[in-house]
Amino acid sequence: MRPLLLNPCISGLAGLLLCAGAAAAAADTKVTKPEAEAMVKKTVAYMKANGREKSFAEINRKGGPFTDRDLYMVAYGKDGVVLAHGANPKMLGKNLMEIKDVDGKAFVKERVEMAKTKASFWQEYKFTNPVSGNIEPKAMYCEGLPDMVVCGGVYLK
Repeated sequence: MRPLLLNPCISGLAGLLLCAGAAAAAADTKVTKPEAEAMVKKTVAYMKANGREKSFAEINRKGGPFTDRDLYMVAYGKDGVVLAHGANPKMLGKNLMEIKDVDGKAFVKERVEMAKTKASFWQEYKFTNPVSGNIEPKAMYCEGLPDMVVCGGVYLK
């Protein structure tokens, strides 16, 4: 009779393959910067084709087309009011212009200001990851539109 192995990573080719598969699955849980950019572009194109209200409803819909693993879309008015939020519907309609991250960075204010002068940009700050529940470094890709900014980001940890 073979002994029960609690850690398959230490025994034979099958264990090695199982561990490699587990590591690859863990790596797949985080979205990449190119994936975030593509999702923001997809969201903006959808908005242009379908209008604001239908787009906001799709962004806000849990499991909708504008969420992927730890990636979700957010749209802010140029006044800092949340128009759509793919991870936290409690944020809808709130003015977040003065909200700060754990380091004191007024990231929404900075984002809105950047959107006034740049068509697209990356911004870094710290935020709670909806998958892990931890505060993590985040890079947010945003595209500025005439009356709003649409963003989606990646957790860097």
